Amino acid sequence: MVHERVMEKLAILADAAKYDVSCSSSAGQNKRKNKDKGLGDTGNGICHAYTEDGRCVSLLKILLTNHCIFDCAYCISRKSNDIKRAAFTVQEVVDLTIGFYRRNYIEGLFLSSGIFDNPDYTMERLVRIAKKLRLEENFNGYIHLKAIPGASDELIKQAGLYADRLSVNVEMPTEKSLKLLAPEKNHIDVIKPMEYLKNEIVGYKEEKKSNNKTPLFAPAGQSTQMVIGATQENDLEILGMANYFYEQMNMRRVYYSGYVPISYDNRLPAIGTPVPMIRENRLYQADWLIRFYGFNVNEIVGFDQPNLDLDIDPKLGWALRNLNQFPVDINTADLELILRIPGIGVTSAKKIVSARKFKRLQPEDLKKLGIAYNRSKFFLAFSSPFYLQKDLTSMQIKEQILNIQNSKYQNNFSNQLSLFQ
Repeated sequence: MVHERVMEKLAILADAAKYDVSCSSSAGQNKRKNKDKGLGDTGNGICHAYTEDGRCVSLLKILLTNHCIFDCAYCISRKSNDIKRAAFTVQEVVDLTIGFYRRNYIEGLFLSSGIFDNPDYTMERLVRIAKKLRLEENFNGYIHLKAIPGASDELIKQAGLYADRLSVNVEMPTEKSLKLLAPEKNHIDVIKPMEYLKNEIVGYKEEKKSNNKTPLFAPAGQSTQMVIGATQENDLEILGMANYFYEQMNMRRVYYSGYVPISYDNRLPAIGTPVPMIRENRLYQADWLIRFYGFNVNEIVGFDQPNLDLDIDPKLGWALRNLNQFPVDINTADLELILRIPGIGVTSAKKIVSARKFKRLQPEDLKKLGIAYNRSKFFLAFSSPFYLQKDLTSMQIKEQILNIQNSKYQNNFSNQLSLFQ
């Protein structure tokens, strides 16, 4: 009977947790090592679906409770929503985590929660779960905890000592939108724990350089999530906020969660109009350009074009708006410029710089290095042959690339269909 009740809670609270996408992580520089024959090992980190090396992993992703004192319009767990409620005890979450790990179902835990009576009351229970897993169960696997806005610094600090990653969800891209959809919440209550975590993470890392016995503190850093499309912010505002978090809060990841119509509220878009998945995808691509390719937000979007093009990726969009930067001679250009060529990723760019030390690279060489040559060829120049057709306009290049993409997808689809004929 007890087992049945726990499984019922699991069904409710795992379903409620699916709307929080900020549970992907790569390992921090200081990895939590398995010791004393404990359970689990953070290893290369835990992602919601895949690790950085492409390995598919799983983690227990649940809420401690979907009871909540707040009435945020976009949240399925808001207090005015007529849904089935449940709450785990501390020990139930610990037992589920260890039980699923022993059965090889999971490699870690992602734990969030609605707010019980107040932020401290909820945060204290999240900390107790992580602490019991680490100290009593000797669990060294990945743990991601929500840092509850409004909770005390002391509780946030304890959470950082037992969790690999902490996240404080900003929820809305702007303070104005947060006030509209979650009037009981305060923007400063979100920013304050982010600043505290940033300072503590930096402080512990510095101390560990001189004292190896210094404990780990959130070694995989902190992340946050923004709900996209529930309010009218454009991509310039969204990416501007994300860039602020990266520069000022040392954020490891910003996640973009497209608004899902889950309940009616006159402050929200109409039921049945979810945010297109492609918009999330474009935001993640732009985010990647900012973090790893040296792009500035205002190069990707601007006041004259505040939203990303949904037809093409933002890197190609920048290249088409800046054809004066091309063609690029792959044999002489610096790494920073090569990274801006559509179809060439970070790994391929580094391979190009390394390979050209031994020979002048030609198109066939680039294809062997794994770049998307059908895309990049429009922006490349070689001493012989000179490939770029200077008479092509940005619109013509765009159309040709889209035609190549469509043809590729149609061929793949036809090949898949043939398997069933």
